[in-house]
Amino acid sequence: MRTALVTGSLIVTTLLPHGHDPLPARLADTGGGSQLITAVAPGPGSTTGRVTWWDRRAGRWYEEGSVEARFGANGLTDGATRTQGTDTTPAGLYELPYAFGIRSAPAGTGYRYRRVTEHAWWCQDNASASYNRWVEPLPADCAPGEAERLVTFEKQYAHALVIGFNYERPVRGRGAGIFLHVNGKGATAGCVSVPERAMRAILRWANPRRGPHIVIGTESGPLAVTRY
Repeated sequence: MRTALVTGSLIVTTLLPHGHDPLPARLADTGGGSQLITAVAPGPGSTTGRVTWWDRRAGRWYEEGSVEARFGANGLTDGATRTQGTDTTPAGLYELPYAFGIRSAPAGTGYRYRRVTEHAWWCQDNASASYNRWVEPLPADCAPGEAERLVTFEKQYAHALVIGFNYERPVRGRGAGIFLHVNGKGATAGCVSVPERAMRAILRWANPRRGPHIVIGTESGPLAVTRY
């Protein structure tokens, strides 16, 4: 497995040695767009794996970049039954609502990009009306101990994409604040992370008009990425 960031590649890659179709062509669903990010771990207990971003052109998927990635400290779990606070990354297919960061958006970023300020928080308080939402400032019904002050994660949130897990119609207790962001010191609390260079490349590549999604899963088994 490659460890270097690869961009601009027209090589079609597969997970299975005997397969001839690129990974997105073998998924149950890709979200209907012509861009896709796959985040694949070897197994449900894995804390590392690989993120690859793909373009669909003339009816075929092409790999545009690939890099080693990190997952939750307790591996992956099915997003439909995940429990908040378990340090697991939710497997599933998700939209990517918007990007954000402490630093300025990389040149060429097409996504709506929200700059982090001193007053920006992500509310994870199940009792709050703002559960699983960016809030600025912190509302009275969201306890500081149940929220992330985004600016304090200087390295991880230099650049990020919101993963639409439990986002459109949040289910209390399922989890909040799941992002694709820059690597920290090790495994994440449930997010997917990549090196900063890769995160910047993804933001320059992603085109919201092409309906990009992210699919998270394992190489095989009950959480196999091909199920989503």
